[in-house]
Amino acid sequence: MEQIPSFNELIEKSIIDHWHKDALTDFKGAVLQYHDVARKIAKLHIMFESSGVKRGDKVALCGRNSSAWACAFLATLTYGAVAVPILHEFTADQIHNIVNHSDAKLLFVGDVVATQIDTTKMPHLEGVIYIPDYSLVLSRTDKLTYAREHLNEMFGHKYPKYFRQEHISYYKEQSPDELALINYTSGTTGFSKGVMVPYRALWSNADFAEHVLGNKIKVGDNIISILPMAHMYGMSFEFLFEFIKGCHIFFLTRIPSPAIIAAAFAEVKPRVIISVPLIIEKIIKKKVFPKIQDPKMRLLMKMPGINRKVYEKICTQVTQAFGGNFYEIIIGGAAFNQEVEAFLHQIHFHYTVGYGATECAPIICYADYQEFVPGSCGKAALHMQVRIDSSDPQNVPGEILCKGPNVMLGYYKNEEATAASIDKEGWFHTGDLGTMDANGNVFIKGRSKNMLLGSNGQNIYPEEIEDKLNSMTMVVESVVIQEGDKLVGLVYPDFEEAKQMGFNDTDLENIMEENRKQLNTILPHYCNLSAIRLHNEEFEKTPKRSIKRFLYTK
Repeated sequence: MEQIPSFNELIEKSIIDHWHKDALTDFKGAVLQYHDVARKIAKLHIMFESSGVKRGDKVALCGRNSSAWACAFLATLTYGAVAVPILHEFTADQIHNIVNHSDAKLLFVGDVVATQIDTTKMPHLEGVIYIPDYSLVLSRTDKLTYAREHLNEMFGHKYPKYFRQEHISYYKEQSPDELALINYTSGTTGFSKGVMVPYRALWSNADFAEHVLGNKIKVGDNIISILPMAHMYGMSFEFLFEFIKGCHIFFLTRIPSPAIIAAAFAEVKPRVIISVPLIIEKIIKKKVFPKIQDPKMRLLMKMPGINRKVYEKICTQVTQAFGGNFYEIIIGGAAFNQEVEAFLHQIHFHYTVGYGATECAPIICYADYQEFVPGSCGKAALHMQVRIDSSDPQNVPGEILCKGPNVMLGYYKNEEATAASIDKEGWFHTGDLGTMDANGNVFIKGRSKNMLLGSNGQNIYPEEIEDKLNSMTMVVESVVIQEGDKLVGLVYPDFEEAKQMGFNDTDLENIMEENRKQLNTILPHYCNLSAIRLHNEEFEKTPKRSIKRFLYTK
C-alpha cells in the first residue's frame, strides 16, 4: 500500500492556512471562521484532558448538523479520542444501545436529543454535554464538573496573551490503521452494526475527492451540508473534504424540507451538491414534470432541432433550482428512479451517481458527470478495486466485492459479522448485486439479501420492479414482497393529488389495478404482480431514506 499521510495533519494545516477565512455557518445564524473553530477545539481539548479522557477513549455525538457539532467532532479526532457519530433520527433506545455498545465515555447531545434520552440507561457515561454551548447536561465526575466550570479560566491560563496559528498542534495518528471513528449503520436489514473506520479510510476518501473535484472547488467556495454528518456520505463529502479544502460550509440545522433546501440553494449557491435520490426526485417530480406534461410542451419536445432548445431551457431552469453555481450534483445512498434519471440525461443536466457503503467510509464507485454512463454508478474510485463475483460479470449479476484503503477494520465487538463480510484476501462483500461492463462501469441490480426466488428458480430483484412501479400514476413509493409463489406490490399512493382530483379509495384501487396490468405487460412473466395493496402512510425509513424493507417482508 502507498504511503498514507496523517489525516489529522490535514485538518491542522487547513486551520492554520485558512485562519481568517469563513469556515462554518448555521444557515441564517452566526459565522465561525477557521480561527474560531480552532478556539473551540482548544477549549474542548482542555475539557477532555482535565476530565481524564485518554487517547482511544470513545466520545459519542448525537444531534442535528450544526457548527458546534462539527467542532466537537473535530476536537475528538484531533485529541486522539475515537468519535462515535450517532444519527439523531435514531430512537432513544437505539441511542442508549449504541452509547453502551461503543463504550462511550462522553456523549454530546443536540437540543432535541437532550430531551429524549434517559441517562440512567447509559450507566457507564461520565458526562453528557449539550452541543449548542458545551454546557453539562450530566456529570458523574468531579473532574468533569470542575473542568467545565473553570474552562475559560484554564484557557486564559494556557494562552495568556493571545491564541494564534503557532499554538495549533494536534494529535497525529500513529498508524493509518488506527481507529478514527465507529459509525453505526442505519440498519436497513435489521439491527445496526458498529463500523470501525480507520484513519486511512478518511484520508483515502478525502484524497479521492481532491483528485476528482480538487480543481473544481476553491478555497472559500460555499457548500451546503444537507445529509446527516453522522452518516459517512455526508461526513466525508459535505464536511471533511471541504473543511480540509478551506471551503465555507453551511449547515441547515433543521429538518431539510424541500422548501428549506430550495431557499438554501438560492442563497448559498453551493459549488458541489451531494444528495440522496429522494431529494432530487421530489424537486423534479413536483416542480418540473407537471410543466413538461403540457401538450404544447410535449409537441415541442418531439420536434427535431426545436427540442434541443427546449431541453436547454429546461436544464437552465432545473440548474437554477439548485442555486445555479454547482459543478455537478453527486447522487448516492440509494437507487435512482429510472424515469427521473432518463429525463436528467436527456436535458444534459450535470449529475452523476456514485456508489458506496458505510464500511468504505463510504466511496466505492464514481465517475465525473462528463464520463458517467446512465444507469450505472461509475467505476472503481481512486485507491479502490472492484470486481463482480460472477462467472460472466457483464451479463450475470454477482455480488459486488471491493478492496482497498477505504475498507473498514471490521465491526466493533462482532468478529463473526466481520469474518462474514471481509474475506481472507481482504475483499469486502457488499451484499449488493451488480454487473460490470467492458469499461469497468458498475450497474447495481439490487441487494442480495432482497433477491427473491421465482417458482422456477428465477432471480427476481424487487428494486427493479419497484423502480418501474414508482413511475406510474399516483404512486409515491412501493415495496414488492413475495407471498408463496406470488408477488405483491405494496403502494403508498399520492393522497394529496387524489384529494385534489376528487378521487376516493375505490378510484385509487381502480387506478392501481390499471397500473398493475400495465406494469405486467413490460415485465418478464415471472416478475408479474398478482395484486397491489394500498398503504395509508409512508413506509418506515432509515435516516438514509431507504425503506426498512424487513418490516414489510415478514
